[in-house]
Amino acid sequence: MAGRGGVAITLEIAENLGRLSRDMELVIFRFVQECLTNIHHHSGSTTARVRVLLEGSGVRVEVTDQGKGIPPERLIEIQIGGSGVGIRGMRERLRHLGGTLNIESNSSDTRDAATIPIQQQSAASMTKPNPLN
Repeated sequence: MAGRGGVAITLEIAENLGRLSRDMELVIFRFVQECLTNIHHHSGSTTARVRVLLEGSGVRVEVTDQGKGIPPERLIEIQIGGSGVGIRGMRERLRHLGGTLNIESNSSDTRDAATIPIQQQSAASMTKPNPLN
C-alpha cells in the first residue's frame, strides 16, 4: 500500500496477542485490507495507523487516517447500514464471528474499529507466542 498508494502505514500489535483462530485472523486481515483500500481511494490521507489489541474478552482492531473524513450525512447513512459493498462485507464478516463495526469521522480523520469476541476454541491459542511479532 505504501508503494502503490503512497500511504505510510504504522502497525501496532499487542505483545500478548498470540495466535487467534484462522477464521478470526482472516476476518481481521480482510477488515484491515478493506479499510486501507478505502483510505487509498477516498480519504486523501498519506498515513494510516493499524492497531490490534486485546480488549476485555475480545480483540479490537482500529484503522485510522488523517484524510478528509466522511461527510456527516454520509457517515449517518453508513452508521445506519446504508453503505457500499465494502463496508457491508466488513460488517457481515464481523457479524459471522459475533463482532461489531464502528466508524467515526470528522473533517480531518476517520477511525474504523472492529471488536471481535474471542471464542473458546481460540482462547487457548492466546497463550502461544505470535511468530509474526
